Amino acid sequence: MTAKNLNRRCQARTKSGKPCRAAATAGGLCFFHANPNKASELGRIGGRNNRHASGENVDPLPTLDNAIAVRDTVDRLIVDVHAGRTHPRIATCLAQLLNLQLRALERTEIADLERRLAKLENPSAEAGNPPRTTDPPVGPMSVNEAIKGGPLENHPGPGQVGGRGRFAALFEPSR
Repeated sequence: MTAKNLNRRCQARTKSGKPCRAAATAGGLCFFHANPNKASELGRIGGRNNRHASGENVDPLPTLDNAIAVRDTVDRLIVDVHAGRTHPRIATCLAQLLNLQLRALERTEIADLERRLAKLENPSAEAGNPPRTTDPPVGPMSVNEAIKGGPLENHPGPGQVGGRGRFAALFEPSR
């Protein structure tokens, strides 16, 4: 350091015995060495401003066991952030957790639906019996057979009472 820089530095020593490197005020000491109680006072103020909200006055979360409950909680969270009752950082964390909960609920619902569908498709599989089919076996059929009155034209299609199949009109010659 040059002599010019030494004059601008605090003349006090730190707790470890080294010279203080802070800029000096008019009295030759830095702000905190000139006012030793200010450091603790400012630290207290900063700590008060950085306090986290206590959980005493917070409404408990509802049971988040379905998508509607998660949606309602997100709605309430938006209102709380807008009203200043919840800090945006807390809301961001809660939004991520609510998203995780919603995805878990969706996966659980899909797994339940797949299980129920498998049960409906094959009810005898649970009893250990082989599945029974009531439909007669149908062999391969060409497009020409369908046009000439094959099984597709002779049997009504889904949603038809009788008559020709639902695709027969596609193969009729144009008039």
